[in-house]
Amino acid sequence: MASVTSTVQRETGQGKKMQIALIGCNHRTAPVEFRERIAFTPEQALRAADELRRHGVLEEALVLSTCNRSELYGVSAEPGEATPDHMESFFTSFHELSPAELNGRLYRHTNAEAVRHLFRVAAGLDSMLLGEAEILGQVRDAYSLALEHGATGPVLNRLFQGALEVGKRVRAETELGARPMSVAFAGVKLAERVFGKFEGHKALVIGAGAMAEQVVDHLRNRGIKHLRIVNRSREHAEDLARQTGGEVADWAALESSLRFPDVVVSSVSGEEAVITRAMIERAMAGRSGRAMFIMDLGMPRNVEAGAARLYSVYLYNLDDLGEIVEQNKKAREAEIPRAEEIISEHVAKFAVWQTSVEANTLLEQLRQLLHDQRQAFLQERLAAMPSLSPEDRQRVSRLTEELIEQILAGPARRLRHTRELRRRLEELEALRDVFGLDEKSKDES
Repeated sequence: MASVTSTVQRETGQGKKMQIALIGCNHRTAPVEFRERIAFTPEQALRAADELRRHGVLEEALVLSTCNRSELYGVSAEPGEATPDHMESFFTSFHELSPAELNGRLYRHTNAEAVRHLFRVAAGLDSMLLGEAEILGQVRDAYSLALEHGATGPVLNRLFQGALEVGKRVRAETELGARPMSVAFAGVKLAERVFGKFEGHKALVIGAGAMAEQVVDHLRNRGIKHLRIVNRSREHAEDLARQTGGEVADWAALESSLRFPDVVVSSVSGEEAVITRAMIERAMAGRSGRAMFIMDLGMPRNVEAGAARLYSVYLYNLDDLGEIVEQNKKAREAEIPRAEEIISEHVAKFAVWQTSVEANTLLEQLRQLLHDQRQAFLQERLAAMPSLSPEDRQRVSRLTEELIEQILAGPARRLRHTRELRRRLEELEALRDVFGLDEKSKDES
């Protein structure tokens, strides 16, 4: 602990208190149009950290920017609201926003609240999709970039290393990251229940939009080799086919294409169904009883509901798949209490570390104060005792120095071994006030 403490004191400045501050904006506080305006590229993230440190606003800085959030983390030696205020002003000027445009969209946290927020982010609890896996990698990338650039220091290093540990534990010890939540993936998982492995099976995708692209990715990842794409715009179908290695059929050949696949995915716009029960019935007649799994992702529905009553036809629409997604969401939500326990455990660990640094810093400040007062006292008193020999003067000096160290030995021992005391930041602040340590720091600066 002593080496960590001395490093923090050396790098943040002897006698300074450290405040962790966070300002940010995410999917809960702002629409995507606004989040796009305040996103940071990796280059901008480093430039922002440099400017904040160069102007003296922060001693350590890190920007975390993803599609759903832009957050600025910093460490300052000045506690209070001044630091978050300065960070918010910088945030608006950097992105050329007026304060009115923020309109309450930024949130701010300090110390324990900031620590808990980051740990929840890394655990996937603060994501648009509960338990998403990507955010942990994004936290790791943002930290690695700032670390390599020299923008972080002992506090943010400790904080983000703790966040990565939290994220790993939550994924290893809970089911939050084990159940995918997208409708597209839910449909593919259902198809796997019908066919087992997809090797040797064929798929027909009707449509070439974002939803169809998601399904194709999932099908390819699970072994579908034969893929045919049909779309009203052949050009769009060809674009998707090039990306995914599929083949293209004309829209006019839609019905005949139904004889080809085991899995059908339909996601096209239109007021009426593009696939009727009669079309599927005719297709099934030429399939020798092979099952057909149909994923209707259209809104309005692309497939007539009556097709579900045909033998060996498994038809699921958005509502059906939405129910499965909701069940998976509830299963994930059931894991939240365990994830929160892990987070609270690590928040407490970080608080112990932070308070121990504060406590040891306070102890060093107090030691310096007592030695300064001792020196002034001895100079004044010994000047009035000219009869004392040099040896006696040295003896008095050593005795008073030993007395100070004896006075401080008990508090130092309790700070090292009493876990509860080390957590009481408020009590440490009271001690600063009692001994006037902050006033002494201001006088020296």
